[in-house]
Amino acid sequence: MSRTFFDFGFAIAIAVFLFLAAGDHLLMAAPRVKDWYERNLLRGINIARWVEYSISASIMILLIALLNGINNLYALMAIFGVNASMILFGLVMEKVNMGRDEVNWWPFTFGCIAGIVPWIAIVFALVTAATDTTMVDGVRANPDGVPPFVYGIVISLFLLFNCFALNQWLQYRKRGRFADYLYGEKVYLVLSLVAKSGRLTDLAADATRQSRTGGRGSARSCMSSCRCRI
Repeated sequence: MSRTFFDFGFAIAIAVFLFLAAGDHLLMAAPRVKDWYERNLLRGINIARWVEYSISASIMILLIALLNGINNLYALMAIFGVNASMILFGLVMEKVNMGRDEVNWWPFTFGCIAGIVPWIAIVFALVTAATDTTMVDGVRANPDGVPPFVYGIVISLFLLFNCFALNQWLQYRKRGRFADYLYGEKVYLVLSLVAKSGRLTDLAADATRQSRTGGRGSARSCMSSCRCRI
C-alpha cells in the first residue's frame, strides 16, 4: 500500500522553475560571468545553458508527469534523472565536437534515446487515464476523463522539447543560417522564452477555468496541491 510522502502546490513548483531560469539569465549578465559566457559562445559551446536546462526542463517534465497522474516519488525521481541526462548529452555533444571537422553524433543519439523515455511514460499515463473505467461503489472513479487542456499542454510541450533537439541537429548539419553557432544560440533563447511563457499561460488559463467552475471537475488543478506517494 502506498502512502503520502509530501504535498506541494503546482504554483510553487512553477515559481521555482521560473526563478531558476531568471537567476540563470541574471547571472549571465554579471561582468566576469558574461565574459566567460561570450568566450564560450565563440568556441561553440554554452555550458551555462545546458546546466540551467537540465534543472528547469526536468522540473517542467515533472509537472507534466504529475498533471497526468504520475505521482510515485521513485518514478518522478527517475523521470527527472533521465531528462537531466538527456539535456547533459547536449552539453557533451558540444564538448566533443569543439574544433572537429567531422561531427560525432553519438551524444546526440544517446540524448534522443534518453529524452523519449519520460514522454513514453507520460503518454501511457494519459492513455490510461483517458480509458479508465474503474468503478467505486458503482460509480466511475473518473467520469469526466481527461480534460482537453491536458492534451494541449502535453502536445505543445512535446513539440517544443523536440524543437530544441532540431535546433542542435541543424547547427551541426550547418543548414543555412544555422551554420553560424550564434544564430542557433538565438533560437535556443527564443525557444526557451516560448516554453516558459507558455507554461505560465497554461497556469493562468487553468486558474481562470477553476475560478469559473468553482474548482469543480476531475482534472488536477495547477493551483491545487499535488500528492507524491511512495
